[in-house]
Amino acid sequence: MGLFQSFDICASGMTAQRFRMDTIAENIANVNTTRTEDGTPYRRKIVTFQEKVLKPSFADILADTTHFQGNGVKVSRVSEDTETDFLMTYDPSHPDADENGYVLRPNVNTVTEMTNLIDSSRAYEANATAFEALKGMVQAGLQIGSR
Repeated sequence: MGLFQSFDICASGMTAQRFRMDTIAENIANVNTTRTEDGTPYRRKIVTFQEKVLKPSFADILADTTHFQGNGVKVSRVSEDTETDFLMTYDPSHPDADENGYVLRPNVNTVTEMTNLIDSSRAYEANATAFEALKGMVQAGLQIGSR
């Protein structure tokens, strides 16, 4: 594994977690959106990660040096949560209420989103800490020859 690949792995983790935090923020911001462009309530979005696969070069295949794992992470998809039902609340004065006075509300649970936000924030911090530790090791390695 190359030196800069280690930095790339940490950076990919931070980038992926930042994207996840942005998506969680979007979910929280739309917790009261009862009508989107297609006329339905906002549907919660979920981010899915996948290992970043690097394509080995011909020289790597010949040297058989690609047996290590860990090339970082990437966002593989952002999907809508179709398993959780919309919430129904009784509010006959709401403009989106049906004939019985019920309003379909987004399937966003603020407690779940905040828990996911804390999880994502901690993962981001872990990647940043690993990046800083790696940077310290590289700097210490460079100082060996100068003493």
